[in-house]
Amino acid sequence: MKLISWNVNGIRACLTKGFEESFRGLDADIFCLQETKCQENQVKLDLPGYYQYWNYANRKGYSGTAVFTREEPVSVSYGIGISEHDKEGRVITLEMKDFYLVTVYTPNSQSELKRLAYRMEWERDFLSYLLKLQEKKPVICCGDFNVAHQEIDLKNPKTNRNNAGFTDEERACFTEVLNSGFIDTFRYFYPDETGIYSWWSYRFKAREKNAGWRIDYFITSPSLKERLKDAKIHTEIMGSDHCPVELELID
Repeated sequence: MKLISWNVNGIRACLTKGFEESFRGLDADIFCLQETKCQENQVKLDLPGYYQYWNYANRKGYSGTAVFTREEPVSVSYGIGISEHDKEGRVITLEMKDFYLVTVYTPNSQSELKRLAYRMEWERDFLSYLLKLQEKKPVICCGDFNVAHQEIDLKNPKTNRNNAGFTDEERACFTEVLNSGFIDTFRYFYPDETGIYSWWSYRFKAREKNAGWRIDYFITSPSLKERLKDAKIHTEIMGSDHCPVELELID
């Protein structure tokens, strides 16, 4: 089973940059999007063989997530059940036969860390949500977590220390996720791999210079460890300031 997650930074823009070709080429069983930046009926995707689920932000042109799956889920839910967090379309949960699939677009702490306090609330509540799901079935969670966990996960750790996405607080939250038992699947397979990133700023020719950050993840419950086959980061795929990340499971 192949799963893909991609922050498309606006699905309407990404559609003009080869999204459909990339989608077909990746040929995933489950395909998750973040930062769709659209409202209902603004985009019509013709994806034969896939069930489509969208979660839209209240605010136009902002945030949003989507999931496309070949297998029909047992159930689908939107958000995490906390109204403060559920206005921005950041979470979709699919209950599959033998696991939960959660796609997430984690709030950015923003310039001057003006949203860091809210981000800390989100982190606490979202981890609690994942752990509650895990009591029933194993969890696969993917998306843009908006944090580079370790210095190995970004090109310039020294100059980015305490910038949004690389604060001690955000990194500690991701450590807590791992300490709760979740597996960072890319690091599970490639613990020492350097220079592999999933996001590059549009400024300063960052992608050309590979001055990137690894902030897009697949994490899984520890009970799925034996089913993990491979994890990939598709740095060759353009169309967004992020690239798709992949998880392959043994069926």
